[in-house]
Amino acid sequence: MNIEEAIKTAIEYETKVRDLYQNAVDELKDEHGREIFRRLAEEEQSHVDYLHQKLNQWRTTGTVTAERLKTIVPPKALIQREVSKMAGEMAEIDPDNDLQMLKKALKLEIETSAFYKTMVNTLPHDHQDLFARFIAIEDGHVSLVQAEIDSLTQTGYWFDFLEIDLND
Repeated sequence: MNIEEAIKTAIEYETKVRDLYQNAVDELKDEHGREIFRRLAEEEQSHVDYLHQKLNQWRTTGTVTAERLKTIVPPKALIQREVSKMAGEMAEIDPDNDLQMLKKALKLEIETSAFYKTMVNTLPHDHQDLFARFIAIEDGHVSLVQAEIDSLTQTGYWFDFLEIDLND
């Protein structure tokens, strides 16, 4: 895959995730969940805009530079603290629709993250930087969505680790 194809594919991934988050804002029952998805939709839109700029730069100059992307996703430890605070509130929400949306989001974020990892591992060195920052951002999105799922399902798992062992 060349750099232009990689950027176009990245735009497709980011657009799919953005659209899912935008749709979730209207469908989720939980106000907190809607706010998270609204912010994630905005962040994904900023990724789409950034990638379109990079595509235009490539087409115009034949080169592409990587500027530092910012993210709204806080560190994993902060996500854990905040989601644990709202665990009691989540128990009052009918989780069926919300959980389905979160699972769709998780699947897309994992696929998007995997795409960026592949680009960093396979593109020529001078094009890898364009996608490297996306790995950390998308991995942060995965952590945030997983934390929401863990909180909603209250299964005793936290970021795929058993938090409560009922056998002890």
